[in-house]
Amino acid sequence: MRVLIGITGGVAAYKVCEVVSTLAKSGVAVRVLMTDQAQHFVSAVTFAALSRHPVYTDADFWSARSDHSDHSVYKPLHIALGEWADVFIIAPLTANTLGKLAHGLADNLLTNTVLASVCPVLLAPAMNTDMWQQATVQRNWQMLLQDARYHAVGPGAGRLACDRVGPGRLAEPVTVVAHITSLLHTSGRRDLAGKHILISAGSTREYLDPVRFIGNPATGRMGLALAAAAQHRGAQVTVVHGPLALELEATLPVGGRAIATTTAAEMEQAMLTCLAEADWVIMAAAVADVRPVDTAPHKLPKKDLPSQLPLDTVPDIVAQLTARRAPGQCIVGFAAQTGEIVAPALDKLKRKQLDAIVANPIDKPGSGFGSSNNEAVILSADGRQRQVVHGSKLALAHQLYDFLLEDFLLVSERQP
Repeated sequence: MRVLIGITGGVAAYKVCEVVSTLAKSGVAVRVLMTDQAQHFVSAVTFAALSRHPVYTDADFWSARSDHSDHSVYKPLHIALGEWADVFIIAPLTANTLGKLAHGLADNLLTNTVLASVCPVLLAPAMNTDMWQQATVQRNWQMLLQDARYHAVGPGAGRLACDRVGPGRLAEPVTVVAHITSLLHTSGRRDLAGKHILISAGSTREYLDPVRFIGNPATGRMGLALAAAAQHRGAQVTVVHGPLALELEATLPVGGRAIATTTAAEMEQAMLTCLAEADWVIMAAAVADVRPVDTAPHKLPKKDLPSQLPLDTVPDIVAQLTARRAPGQCIVGFAAQTGEIVAPALDKLKRKQLDAIVANPIDKPGSGFGSSNNEAVILSADGRQRQVVHGSKLALAHQLYDFLLEDFLLVSERQP
């Protein structure tokens, strides 16, 4: 996996340090090239240390570089780098470089390397709000995104370095790294374009009083990874989620729809309301099975807490979704299990008439609830299985989409 990172002259260049460091630590081969203006904000020495490789600048423009497959062949640096990269990211992308790319101009190492490459290019713009909102900048942006090579991450909105509040912030490093990871998996394919995917994420809370509730440790990371992977592959995404930590709220899909819920009843209503417009439904949330019969409107004193808590059964959201689905809709469930995971997942798959189910262990270190990683067995209604080894939840999300797309291809091949 080879990632080329182009850095242009913006104050947000400091945030790219975390992107480079994270990728390099994960085993990705990273090469950094910087414009002259970029070096006014962060030194080339910093990026060389973080990437474990010398940084390329305009001073190196006409230096020759050996081709990796044949060390007797030497090429200009911009051609060698362009051929080397699996993914090329430009962050921060300034208005100046955006304009050059939109019109096919190349006057430095970075822009020449873009034109000499054919890999996916991820654009992460960052600039003052008024600059970003200029009609000419927006025209260049839309023009560039018409080219299938180019993918966008951000910009976000908030307080900028100039104290202006509005759009123009560089996307957060965790978001940028996730998009790069997706592009490395898909090579830029938008194979979910045209699909609307409805995803549930996180846990639900069933309150006894305003401060006590029945819940579970689900954080929503898996559902949000599914949303990110789907959006990176071109899908329209709706996420119905339970309570999220602040850092996870920042990873909700930009440009998608997010519906916040707390209780199972609220999640049920939101999922059923959105069902009709969805092509695929993925129920990744860990929904409560029971709730207190009575909910107090104020905090109960400890002495008034019941010694036995009467409980009601929570309606089964997945069963309602499968019962109400339209022809052609695909519904996928999750089965978080301890011990043996396949048999109970197969039972749930058949009992709830799902198209597929993801069985994942929650009793293994570094997997399941609260972890950034997971492992699973994906099972389909037609008997196929896929083992997903321990890895990031984003990697699991992509393998699930690969599995579902393969399933639809098999169905198409079986039809006369």
